[in-house]
Amino acid sequence: METATAMERIGRRSPRFLARMAGVFQLLEALTATFGQVIVLNRLVNYKDAAATAANIVGHQSLFWVGFASALIGVVFHIAWAFLLFDLLKCVNRRVSLFALLVISVGCAVQTLTILFYIAPLLVLRGMSAFSVFSMDQLQVLALLFLRLNSAAFNIYLVFFGLWCVLTGFLIFKSTFLPRLLGVLLAISGFGWMIYLWPPLAERLFMPYIAAASALGEIPLELWLLVMALNAQQWEDQVSSARMEYGRTGS
Repeated sequence: METATAMERIGRRSPRFLARMAGVFQLLEALTATFGQVIVLNRLVNYKDAAATAANIVGHQSLFWVGFASALIGVVFHIAWAFLLFDLLKCVNRRVSLFALLVISVGCAVQTLTILFYIAPLLVLRGMSAFSVFSMDQLQVLALLFLRLNSAAFNIYLVFFGLWCVLTGFLIFKSTFLPRLLGVLLAISGFGWMIYLWPPLAERLFMPYIAAASALGEIPLELWLLVMALNAQQWEDQVSSARMEYGRTGS
């Protein structure tokens, strides 16, 4: 009897625990992806000077490897964050939540592809035998090309991430256990990222518009999950309602 009671208490706490873990993984993803894809590359890469970029990468190989590892770990954190939100929000709308999970899964796959382009320049510049037929100037240009592909692939990832934010924002808005305002703000952030369907326009609008939309949409959600989590009783009520609805429709 005591064991059953203890398990019941754990079950009651689990939605709040999952919500807080989603906030933790959101924070970790933001820190690692930003460090790897933004801070490190902004320090080492000059897209207008292949020779300078090559010298920076070769001269700071340890930093480049740390940036690579950070970006890769960020993908893992992103998958965990997305899955936890799926687990929490599937009671709102099963089909939309599943579609959102599929969208971000594709986005994370593209994000992983960016990391292959990330590490390729260092492999090229370290003089692998397969590239011995190229001159140093050609190797430098090839390394910069991979970095440009990294940037282009990351822009594609942002489109999928933006769509996921819109779908997740919709689910939060329709939920009863999270503030609707968080869903509206996250959806606005998502529409901002989706402007990367046309990267020249997105780069022009990034500061301050897209950056501001991202901060207003993602930071409040992160803080709410970390501090407030969710309303466990209303989450359980919505789960029960979803189970009853699923039982009636069988779909």
